[in-house]
Amino acid sequence: MRSLSEGDRNALKEIYEEYLPYIYTIVFGVVQQKETAEEVTNDVFIKIWNSAAQFQKGSGHKGWLATIARHMAIDELRKSNREVLMGSSGDEEDDSGGTGIEELSEQETPGAGVEDEVVEQLSIREVLNRLKPEEREIIDMKVLSDMTFKEISEILQIPMGTVTWRYQAAIKKLRRYGYE
Repeated sequence: MRSLSEGDRNALKEIYEEYLPYIYTIVFGVVQQKETAEEVTNDVFIKIWNSAAQFQKGSGHKGWLATIARHMAIDELRKSNREVLMGSSGDEEDDSGGTGIEELSEQETPGAGVEDEVVEQLSIREVLNRLKPEEREIIDMKVLSDMTFKEISEILQIPMGTVTWRYQAAIKKLRRYGYE
């Protein structure tokens, strides 16, 4: 981080290579869209480069990176929600007349293995969508990013007890739907 704050591009490259999956997981956990998560993740590294001088030694670089990622993802979500609200007048109809799920089910699949995998992923996604957003975010951070409850607490700026309570509540819901 010291090298990065001094303008060393190699330090940025090292941070990018080391933390890309970590940052992407945090961003995806908030925006829930692959393309948007990829764009925001790239923007996060630009922001890291531009604000490296603001990093305070001893404060934990991983938490600092995660905080930037989470804030930028939330900003993107707010921006896209604003655009949707301002862009839709309510009297426009979807050209396809459907939700897109029908089109997915009508497509031919190359093999049963792929079909089973898609069905499983859809059912997992459906179950995760039944969680409250704050529960899903904690599950994403804990399971996908392998973060500790303390790290999640610091990033979300909520008490660690609240983090563990939400995590346990989410796990109970997942178990009710048959997922371990």
